[in-house]
Amino acid sequence: MKSMFALVDCNNFYVSCERVFNPKLAGRPVIVLSNNDGCAVARSEEAKAIGIKMGAPAFKIRHLINAHRVMIFSSNYALYGDMSQRVMQTLARFTDQIEIYSIDEAFLNFSGLRPDTRTAYGRRIAATVAQWSGIPVSVGIAPTKTLAKLANRMAKKSAKKNCVPANRVIELTAPSDIREAIEQIDIEDVWGIGRQYADRLKKYGITTAFSLSQVNERWIQKIMGINGVRIVKELRGIPCYLLENQPAPRKGITVSRTFRSEIDCFDDLKTAIITYTSRAAEKLRAQGSATNMMLVFAATNRFKSHYVFHTATVQLPVPTNDTPELIHYADQCLRQIYQPGILYKKAGIIFKDLVCASPMQTGLFDTRNRKRSQSLMRSIDTINAEMGSGTIKYASAGLFPGQKWQPLSRQRSPAYTTNWNHLPKAV
Repeated sequence: MKSMFALVDCNNFYVSCERVFNPKLAGRPVIVLSNNDGCAVARSEEAKAIGIKMGAPAFKIRHLINAHRVMIFSSNYALYGDMSQRVMQTLARFTDQIEIYSIDEAFLNFSGLRPDTRTAYGRRIAATVAQWSGIPVSVGIAPTKTLAKLANRMAKKSAKKNCVPANRVIELTAPSDIREAIEQIDIEDVWGIGRQYADRLKKYGITTAFSLSQVNERWIQKIMGINGVRIVKELRGIPCYLLENQPAPRKGITVSRTFRSEIDCFDDLKTAIITYTSRAAEKLRAQGSATNMMLVFAATNRFKSHYVFHTATVQLPVPTNDTPELIHYADQCLRQIYQPGILYKKAGIIFKDLVCASPMQTGLFDTRNRKRSQSLMRSIDTINAEMGSGTIKYASAGLFPGQKWQPLSRQRSPAYTTNWNHLPKAV
């Protein structure tokens, strides 16, 4: 059976989530800002049209915001995560072979469909997702993941060009269609080609996806390694990347934030680090991992003179994902690096050397009741999953909002789908 993939990608996802519960935003330029309301991380088509670039600092585009009455929102990750789950659950109704690639993208297996039904099935998927979740999507269909990515990109551009909702589907299966498409795709827009590789390939005259597909495999392996060979084969229609129903666990976990204002108080810094440690521990347990090593860091403002970046690392005696135990070691690390009088602007926690949490090798002199702690962690995770993140948290992580280290979010929309008190009201 010939392989066939469909990439379903939500259009301007964060903006689309905001529009689901605020219909007045339709047709208006809208942007969503990063943590601390810093940079534009999502833009509506109208915002792109007036010249707002991805990652543009808010203070640098204030003239565009004022001139065009741009609607601004702070990031609302609780809303976006829940809406993503709704989209993925809808997609799962069409096939049990699905790979959730990111918060707003998923690959679907279309190998079992008849050739004359694939495009219609893609349109049905797009229409259903839009009806059930309110999120517009584009669908790209092709014999490889890399080509499906390119087809999806073309679908988005087609929808933009025709000024219609981007419930569009483009299928790239005929060799002539594939060639015509990849001749128009710039090398930096190929999936898996980063900026450095793109610049390097351009020096050899490789400027499009088509020219990349024509290179010698041994040569590209010297330039990019085995991944380069796979990309070339995928552009030729030979599948090298299979559907990953169960994504591989991450090899490391990082939780860090930039503070909304500089802090020099140890207790404030400690509260932030403990909050990040608790969140990272939740991520560990969610993927069934434990950590052998922890790194804590704190840094000053990198845009000011005398930049300082302090780190402390601890090798844990026993691999663990137990939050209280990790908080204990995080506190020890922070005490090693903290220096009074320094204004810290960013801090974070990194877990390295991850292993499977079960079965776990214990230490000879380990006196901790790990069975009891695992049961406690499961209970807390279950309650927080059902009642909302932070329903149960450690007092040392801070009980009151508005602290200096907490992200600034003056224009965050309500948590429409995860908080009873934020449910929309019919007037």
